[in-house]
Amino acid sequence: MSDNDHDHQDHESLSRGLGRCPPPTPDFPPHSPLQAPLRRRHRHFSFVTPPSSHLKIQLFDHASTSAILSNNSNNPSVTPFHLILEHEINTNSWSSSALESTDLDLFFASVYTLSESQWVVVLRLHTAACDRASGVAVLRELLEATGGRKENSNIELYNDNGVVGLGIEDCIPSGKANKPFWARGMDVLGYSLNSLRLANLNFVDAESTRCSQLVRLKMNPDETHRLLQACKSRGIQLCGAIAAAGLMAAHSSKGLTVDQRHKYGVVTLIDCRSLLDPVLNSHHLGFYHSGVMNTHDVSGGDKLWELAKRCYLAFSNAKNNNKHFIDMSDLNFLMCKAIDNPGLTPSSALRTACISVFEDPVIDDSNETYGELGVEDYVGCASVHGVGPSIAVFDTIRDGSLDSACVYPSPLHSRDQMQKFIDDMKRILVDSCVNMEEGEN
Repeated sequence: MSDNDHDHQDHESLSRGLGRCPPPTPDFPPHSPLQAPLRRRHRHFSFVTPPSSHLKIQLFDHASTSAILSNNSNNPSVTPFHLILEHEINTNSWSSSALESTDLDLFFASVYTLSESQWVVVLRLHTAACDRASGVAVLRELLEATGGRKENSNIELYNDNGVVGLGIEDCIPSGKANKPFWARGMDVLGYSLNSLRLANLNFVDAESTRCSQLVRLKMNPDETHRLLQACKSRGIQLCGAIAAAGLMAAHSSKGLTVDQRHKYGVVTLIDCRSLLDPVLNSHHLGFYHSGVMNTHDVSGGDKLWELAKRCYLAFSNAKNNNKHFIDMSDLNFLMCKAIDNPGLTPSSALRTACISVFEDPVIDDSNETYGELGVEDYVGCASVHGVGPSIAVFDTIRDGSLDSACVYPSPLHSRDQMQKFIDDMKRILVDSCVNMEEGEN
């Protein structure tokens, strides 16, 4: 789904690292959209070609970092790295009021001092200029530049030969997004009515101001290998299994009888670069993802692999029918209407689905490089406390181990509630792989 018209509090794409030595300041090409300020005129947004490409890094000394941690340390089990991550993901540099008066930068960098030998480096970006695929490319290029594996320090990121702002709508192949006017109206009505029938995770506090928090779903290499092999043997991708486990965990949390069925929404996000005209790659910065919305009836008697196959086939069929292009403007329109009129959503919660997943996980085999540079951990994710799902899963296969950042709106959902939810998801995935080896489908 294109971000061009969405509320700016909800679209921060982040990459972060915890390490023993802060990296040098990189230089970006002057026409990179990372350095192109965002300009708003009425309800229209555009990138502005910047006069220079210098990136300012905000430094927080130990005292400043400690003050931030003390203001956010309401749970002793949450690490300082985790708290700073959540602090940054809720720092909104792109509020509507600010955009009315000035052009705003899309890229912010900060370094937090945890101790004399440990820092947290944060890159905070607006997804209009940098979606998940671009964020991964930025991080990899930064690591190579920092590790001296590039002959120069310029990160090689480009956009249409230096032209800023090539939107996904401008690159959809001819005929792939065609839909009769009457059909578009019917689909908008259908999406609207279906959204009112969807079940949600139980809301804890739908009244208070929201922020984004996260929990992590981690598996060891053996568990990850079994899960990937189970998906491969059934001809499905990991996104189907993750979505199914999420729906089962959500349904289980309601304490219903085995035969009670509820309908849940799943949004699967697709990196469309390889499907566009011209074909792009991850070094073309911008927002080039689209979403497919599917709904599924779930009961307490459903088995993971049956539901996973349903989830994946529904998504695959929709993609084969170009729904990610055909319905793009419809879904964008409805999301904008939800932002303007929260009361159109249940409990004014702005939840559009139970769970969102990516079609493909990020594959990262860079642990050796991280070790050489002193990077101990990193997370890449985006905020979801505006319009979005109850849980957004950003999955990475890191040197053979699944490591997913699962972001949710708080206090709409509580940390304890979502930790239990993610624990249930993991249990469902792990147990289903064990049962498969024992002969159960």
